Amino acid sequence: MMRLKKTTRAFLLYGGILAVTLSACSTNKYAATNKIYKQQAEAFATTIKEMPPVNQKIDSLNENLQSFVGTVNFGIRKPNFVILHHTAQNSLDQTIKTFTLARTQVSAHYVVSRDGKVVQMLNDYLRANHAGVGRWGNDTDLNSSSIGIELDNNGNEPWPEAQIKSLTALLGTLKKKYNIPTANFIAHSDIAPRRKPDPSNFPWKVIAKKGYGLWYDEVLTMPPVDFNAEQALRIIGYDISDLNAAIIAFKRHFVQTDITPKLTPADKLILYNLYFKYR
Repeated sequence: MMRLKKTTRAFLLYGGILAVTLSACSTNKYAATNKIYKQQAEAFATTIKEMPPVNQKIDSLNENLQSFVGTVNFGIRKPNFVILHHTAQNSLDQTIKTFTLARTQVSAHYVVSRDGKVVQMLNDYLRANHAGVGRWGNDTDLNSSSIGIELDNNGNEPWPEAQIKSLTALLGTLKKKYNIPTANFIAHSDIAPRRKPDPSNFPWKVIAKKGYGLWYDEVLTMPPVDFNAEQALRIIGYDISDLNAAIIAFKRHFVQTDITPKLTPADKLILYNLYFKYR
């Protein structure tokens, strides 16, 4: 009987170890890409620690006139914008897979799923490949100055309450941590109006009421006859080199019921109100 008990205990112990091992394997399916993340982060850390910095010589200046002395007053990247996207895919897993394939060359700092789960995919202090070619005001490299958040939505779906609730919790943390201005919570379509429509039909008014992005007032004042709508779009931040695209992007964000490339009198009321908020 004692031998049987020992055998049983051994079997149960082995079974427990096996179960834990299998569980770890099943829940850590991105172990390989996590390892690559760590290796790349360590490579960046090594580069930053080099004294003097590598590949930062002044090409046309004699080396005898160049030296390096390390200052004690410095920091790391501070994001100043948050850019929202929709994934245009059908599941959280599909998006994570996309962002862990080197050949896609796309990424984001966070992905917020339909059920409210938030997956962080990159340290806030590092640069993600989420914004692509775009412009907001005078900033032509939004990847370097922003945090990218992908919302799990194929572009034709409603926005679940759980997802918006988790998003606003995330935005609150980022705003407080990095002192991001309220006006700097913007859409992918805002910075890339010729290329991107996302996030589609997003409840900007809802999150603006919580302090993430600006919105127009309930009572609007008629703009003067000489109101320059093109100039107002530029002051808000839109790239007006393609004016029709800029108008569509503005209307995707602030009008939504009509996204034709023409400013109606009602659109101009909204634009005039926002012009004073952004300038």
